[in-house]
Amino acid sequence: MVNPLLRKDPADKDIDIEAIYERHGATVYRVCFAFLKNPADAEDAAADTFLRLLRARPALAGEEHEKAWLIRTAANVSKNVLRHWWRRRESLEDHTELQADGGEAGEDDALRAVLALPDKYKAAVILYYYEGYAGAEVAAILGKPHSTVRNQLRAARLLLRETLGGEIA
Repeated sequence: MVNPLLRKDPADKDIDIEAIYERHGATVYRVCFAFLKNPADAEDAAADTFLRLLRARPALAGEEHEKAWLIRTAANVSKNVLRHWWRRRESLEDHTELQADGGEAGEDDALRAVLALPDKYKAAVILYYYEGYAGAEVAAILGKPHSTVRNQLRAARLLLRETLGGEIA
């Protein structure tokens, strides 16, 4: 049997995986890390996300659609990792190593607070504040109504305000 990833059929759509990885690799890793809170697991999930891209070979309408597909897939892969039976035996508190980008101390605290949010808020916050998507775009990526995303962002801001103290715009 021929491996479908190695098959060179002219009808197959060529995917320049290296260029896609250069454009979106960091974003996919951040999404995975936000869910898994563990660098090793995040790297595995990011790699699995790009493997799914190679296997699925979706018809992507441009870089924004490509990015949205990768983010959605990375979130699903990460959730599947969290659901796995062996993961339930581990405490997430055992895996709280954060990789700071050398930013200010307040940024590190904010990142820790965002990563500590419940999963239902975390994806919306990361897409909206860290990736710069509009509310409607976040809703489309997550497959949820726009009003749900607005409510999740509002609830997340309230939780962050309690956690970090002070005013959050």
